[in-house]
Amino acid sequence: MTQLTRPLPTSKPGLLQSMTRLRHHLGRDNVTLTGLLVVFSALMAAFIVAPLLAMLQKSVHNAEGDFVGLANFASYFASPALWQSLQNTVVIGVVVTVIVGLLAFGFAFALTRSCMPFKGVFTVIGSAPILAPSLLPAISLIYLFGNQGIAKEMLFGHSIYGPIGIAIGLVLWTFPHALMIISTSLKTSDARLYEAAKALNTSSVRTFFLVTLPGAKYGLISALIVVFTLVVCDFGVPKVIGGQYNVLATDIFKQVVGQQNFAMGAVTSVMLLLPALLAFAGDRWVQKKQQNLFDARSVAYQPEPNRIRDGICLLFCSLISLAILSVIAMAVYGSLVTFWPWNTALSLNNYNFAEFSTYGWAPYFNSLKLAGMVALAGTLVIFTCAYCIEKGQSFAPLRHLLQMLAILPMAVPGMVLGLGYIFFFNHSDNPLSWMYGTLTILVVNTVTHYYTVGHMTAVTALKQLPGEIEAISASLNIPQFKTFFKVTVPVCTPAILEIATYLFVNAMTTTSAIVFLYASDTMPASVSVLNMDDAGQTGPAAAMAVMILLTAAAVKLMHLGANRLSDQYTQAWRHR
Repeated sequence: MTQLTRPLPTSKPGLLQSMTRLRHHLGRDNVTLTGLLVVFSALMAAFIVAPLLAMLQKSVHNAEGDFVGLANFASYFASPALWQSLQNTVVIGVVVTVIVGLLAFGFAFALTRSCMPFKGVFTVIGSAPILAPSLLPAISLIYLFGNQGIAKEMLFGHSIYGPIGIAIGLVLWTFPHALMIISTSLKTSDARLYEAAKALNTSSVRTFFLVTLPGAKYGLISALIVVFTLVVCDFGVPKVIGGQYNVLATDIFKQVVGQQNFAMGAVTSVMLLLPALLAFAGDRWVQKKQQNLFDARSVAYQPEPNRIRDGICLLFCSLISLAILSVIAMAVYGSLVTFWPWNTALSLNNYNFAEFSTYGWAPYFNSLKLAGMVALAGTLVIFTCAYCIEKGQSFAPLRHLLQMLAILPMAVPGMVLGLGYIFFFNHSDNPLSWMYGTLTILVVNTVTHYYTVGHMTAVTALKQLPGEIEAISASLNIPQFKTFFKVTVPVCTPAILEIATYLFVNAMTTTSAIVFLYASDTMPASVSVLNMDDAGQTGPAAAMAVMILLTAAAVKLMHLGANRLSDQYTQAWRHR
């Protein structure tokens, strides 16, 4: 028996040799991943941390560069106009957040908890505003309720130029963001809870408050925080339709562009950063508190037909969809009117941008170039960095630091980040100053601004992969980069396509993050919309906004087609 259990003499050297190769292989891969982590950490420090520190440093210096401590903040709070802007920002943020929360929850409830018809149509319409810049609903509201609007009587004598217009425009623009989050939280419900409530003879209203609402409360809170952050940080809607009603975002623009008061612009940026940081901290707290209510034993909830409930849901979604379609259709109609409101003949004259701007079509093609570069470079950097963080085996503190830096951009408003880029990159002593005024800085700024969502998408996809993949490749002496390209990338193709589409669409529609950074030859289409509207050329501005919307919609359709091809060629393993 002893002889049978004793290992063969020839097997021991082979085993030792295999273990040696495995340790050598793991060491080589760890060195590569660690090197990439160091590179990504340096990039994060240069493009996120350093600009924010430069902005904070500018807020405690005067125009001559002398340190003045908190004197600038004292001047800010001593100014009634600036203090009023802070109050206006908070008021608009709270009002819009409450309205959007109620509307988006009702819409999401109808999509997930009813048997009403046309759910697919309502889903597409509800998500449509996310494909347009925030300037589009503001311009459309001017056509509808402005001084020469076709439905200005519906406001009963109130002006659309002010808090009413800002609130309506931001409700339309932020609605899809809340809808996506709340819909996701309502989809993951356990039918067994509803069966138990039914067995206990619990009424529908009581079931809603005891089962439905508690199950979706963290998603709802998250959606409200996201909406509040978007509202207080948005620049486009208040700039176009705000009139004399100032908010922090427009104050930053006036201080920097109008008065060239960079110190006070930095102070206002700090004030804008505070509510965004508070909202970000609240969202992090919600994420930690949230528990998985859907496990392997759960049963997916399937609503049963109810004529009264389904009819109410259909009516509610129809009204919301009608409002969204009316705003989009009005912008398209306004872009086709020859000269509003005196010559309402339809033509494509407003799309001949060379007649209204010296830049012509150049901003649109600049945006296409910008969005393409952001999608390619951003997806590569985001997914590779997420892979190094998730699959790296060494230097855990460095990976934790990089994970924290990857989440940071979500808490930084676009205008604050853009202003920080001015202070940091527009400095002769900075070796990266060559980037200032080029398309490169617009690409870097946009990728940085929208980095967090792409990173979270990539991490979620990578967590679904079993950790044994890297161990098996190491035991077979296969370099990890080959495993990355042959296994990880194909399996995560849907997430990669999602990240690329998200970056492209946001690069086409963003305004606040790049409004301070463009040059005459790199002006993007969204900024061109803003400039033409400022010049009183509302028709051409609407036309350019419509071009952005159509381009983003076309890219989204291409994304759906690419997803189908991906399912066919790289995701067949998901279907048994």
